[in-house]
Amino acid sequence: QVQLVESGGGLVQAGGSLRLSCVASGSFFSIQAMGWYRQAPGKQRELVATIISGGTTMPVDSVKGRFTISRDNAKVYLQMNNLKVEDTAVYYCNARVAPTWYSSGEDYWGQGTQVTVSS
Repeated sequence: QVQLVESGGGLVQAGGSLRLSCVASGSFFSIQAMGWYRQAPGKQRELVATIISGGTTMPVDSVKGRFTISRDNAKVYLQMNNLKVEDTAVYYCNARVAPTWYSSGEDYWGQGTQVTVSS
């Protein structure tokens, strides 16, 4: 079983910064990818950024140049700068984990951390 614990959310004024952290723990063989999703009220959950061996993916154009994802072993971080009101959402940590060397990856989720940006 894998647990993901997030921290770092909160309330910040527009233009401010926050750093989200997520640590994976438990019994597993390897972590294939880690990333961050977000879900704003009334909207679908969307991928913000993911990091895998050899590179990162950041499909949301609106965060490019403002958000940076990084990873250190079983920890993943999301540095968010110049935050905007539209960044307000619950941010979820995601990890694709291989339980054993012969298993395909399985997705695990954190409990979510609220990020609120005020104008």
